[in-house]
Amino acid sequence: MRTTKIAVVGATGLVGEMMLKVLQERCIDAEYFLFASEAHAGEKVIVNGEEYVLESLTVSRVKEIKADFALFAAGGDVAREWASRFVNAGTTVIDNSSYFRLQPEVPLVVPEINLASIGQSKLIANPNCSTIGAVVALSPLERVYKIKRIVYATYQAISGAGRNPHFKYPITNNVLPDIDVLLPDGNTKEEAKMIYETRKILGREDLAISATAARVPVANCHCVAINVEFYQQPDLKRVKEILSQAPGVVYCEDYAVPTFVSGHDEVYVGRVRLDSSQPNTINLWTVSDNLRKGAATNAVQILESLLA
Repeated sequence: MRTTKIAVVGATGLVGEMMLKVLQERCIDAEYFLFASEAHAGEKVIVNGEEYVLESLTVSRVKEIKADFALFAAGGDVAREWASRFVNAGTTVIDNSSYFRLQPEVPLVVPEINLASIGQSKLIANPNCSTIGAVVALSPLERVYKIKRIVYATYQAISGAGRNPHFKYPITNNVLPDIDVLLPDGNTKEEAKMIYETRKILGREDLAISATAARVPVANCHCVAINVEFYQQPDLKRVKEILSQAPGVVYCEDYAVPTFVSGHDEVYVGRVRLDSSQPNTINLWTVSDNLRKGAATNAVQILESLLA
């Protein structure tokens, strides 16, 4: 049987390194091709006990290797330039950048929710790290109690900003509510991602959503406080049962914190309670590892489903 060929583009970034770690943890047996910037070309990386040399991307090399799959962890500019070249070479691309997420023909996939949306697509988008942590908890509730409105408030870790982040103000002892660029409507791009990606993943373009995204001085794991209104009054006991049984969710009767969740692939959900100020509404608190389930693990789970 022919060996599966997997390319990892952006192998030296935080997400790229985590992808390699998760691929090894999940025993994905393949021949790997690792791509990075010219500054890292020639460096050596061990994957599944084998030594690989980091390469720079070239058109001829993409055509030559004819990879079966490519995991992209290199940002929107690289995805825009190189994803189509891999696809044209017969490769299925799973891209972690925001570049393709809202393009109608590109499936935006969280395996626990909408795996079937992949169809025959050779280009698949991985959602935003905070969006994933929220929708894994919301999707099973949407199936039982149709959602009317969502209000998000995120508390996002420093690792979500990359290896050498630069902030408008010092992050130490601070909270910065301006992740990504400011858009004309007053939302930041990060907030817009959560709004539009949630609608696409849940298949609910009519969904009313408001979001405020903030960076906090936490090393790893994003937290999201979610206020969710349904079209009917939810039964709190039933809500907790749904979350306890939901794939990819760890329900906490109390709550989880980043220092505990870091290194785990599940979305932890706690502080589940009725909103006494408004009917048909609950509050909940999610915590997820933004480098794992929020990025690398979700992409590898998509890969696993395609391999299966």
